[in-house]
Amino acid sequence: MNDPSPGPSSPQNGLARTPWTPPPPPTGDLTSATAGPERGSPAASQTRRMPIVPGPESSYGPGNGAQEAHGAQEAQGTPVGSQAPAPGAPSAGPGADAGRSEGGRKRAGRDLRAAIGVGVSLGVVILVSLFVYKPVFLGVIALAVAVGLWELTRRLQECRDIRTPLVPLVAGGVSMVVAGYAWGASGAGAVMAVTVLAVLVWRMAYAPLTYLRDVSAAVFAAFYVPFLATFVAMMLSADDGALRVLTFLLLTVVSDTGAYAVGWKFGKRKLAPRISPGKTREGLMGAVVSTMLVGAICTQFLIDQGVWWQGLLLGLAVALSATLGDLGESMIKRDLGIKDMGTLLPGHGGIMDRLDSLLPTAPVVWLILALCVGQG
Repeated sequence: MNDPSPGPSSPQNGLARTPWTPPPPPTGDLTSATAGPERGSPAASQTRRMPIVPGPESSYGPGNGAQEAHGAQEAQGTPVGSQAPAPGAPSAGPGADAGRSEGGRKRAGRDLRAAIGVGVSLGVVILVSLFVYKPVFLGVIALAVAVGLWELTRRLQECRDIRTPLVPLVAGGVSMVVAGYAWGASGAGAVMAVTVLAVLVWRMAYAPLTYLRDVSAAVFAAFYVPFLATFVAMMLSADDGALRVLTFLLLTVVSDTGAYAVGWKFGKRKLAPRISPGKTREGLMGAVVSTMLVGAICTQFLIDQGVWWQGLLLGLAVALSATLGDLGESMIKRDLGIKDMGTLLPGHGGIMDRLDSLLPTAPVVWLILALCVGQG
């Protein structure tokens, strides 16, 4: 179909056809090459978009925050490229890798030299006082009770502002140990009752606010430390008391050592991860087997009128009570937010960190020996 109107080059409209000329090439600013003519224009087909070259400020151009994140990681000591913890996530904290060495191998988290040295020294003191003169060992028990009460009450005050009366606790605790050695369970129970009454009266001298909380913690401390330790004094009072106490100490140490050795080598399944992440079920089995074997030997050769099968039962009970005692103190320390109860013993922590397995095991050993061979 022909258009009847005259074209642009027709002389009738007075205009001449002018050929199209491309625009001049861009000079200076590289961005003008990317900002070319609008889409659909003839010039658009003759221009190409220039690639974006990373600048020195960033890996992907300014404004993406990558460089700032790397700088923040370097400032905080985090290796560049590592995953930063999510907000609110628990921090690993110092010592999170204390149980690992290079190559992923496990290693001890404490000073082993100091721990071994302190352990050997304590063992010598205990053995010498135990077999040379019984009242000297009774003094060792009383001293451990006094220091343990001081550590426990100090931690309660520091971490929870619980003010327990230390003077009646220490006086009652030492008296409890002596009464248990001299008069047995009835004497220890009577002194325990007097100690509780003394705590209630002593605390009345201060403001009534938090009275119930303070005396409750004091009664717990009196039961947990001196009353349980009294059963060691009651074992000591028997005719073969030194050998009974030696059996009690050996089985508790073997339980802890067997659990540590087997758990360190073969432990995979956690026993109580929310309480003590280092304990494993394999370690518990190691404690049970080793303690039962040593218990059979000790009962057969050290305890008067003892039989080896009684030692199997004794070893099983000690392994369970020692593990529960360790977990119990771990619960206390987690509640208080501390790692150790004290710093008196290098490589071990405090006195209470060494008594955690011994205290709940003492009444178990005393009861089983009393049922099997008598109180002596």
